[in-house]
Amino acid sequence: MTSVLVLNGPNLNLLGTRQPEIYGATTLPEVEQLCRDHGTAQGIEVICAQSNHEGALVDAIHAAKGAHDGIVLNAGAYTHTSIALHDAILGTELPVVELHLSNIHAREAFRHHSYIAPVAIGMICGFGVSGYTLALDALIGHLGART
Repeated sequence: MTSVLVLNGPNLNLLGTRQPEIYGATTLPEVEQLCRDHGTAQGIEVICAQSNHEGALVDAIHAAKGAHDGIVLNAGAYTHTSIALHDAILGTELPVVELHLSNIHAREAFRHHSYIAPVAIGMICGFGVSGYTLALDALIGHLGART
């Protein structure tokens, strides 16, 4: 069975309460359930993880190699700062869809640059929580095209 890791970075554990005008009122457990349900409906396994620590995210990406077929990654603020995440993705050679709840290109200038984008198969941003199912669908389509 195809397996996908949905990996969330810093502050995403605060979804539903942190700046709901930007990130919405849906909590992380609700997002994770949405992803698992969507995966089940598509015939894939979805495993979810979250960490506020860059090294833990790097470890999760490394551990995904051989365990998962691809990753949906919402790296949060590490998107704009982490060469380590970039290198981890490059090193595992897994397809990654970069995801953001808000439109990072319509926000502060420092959010416009992504270290993830050059090693991702694509980016979904600005669609709120529905971006997770869009990202899963994009990754599933990519994986299907490879087989």
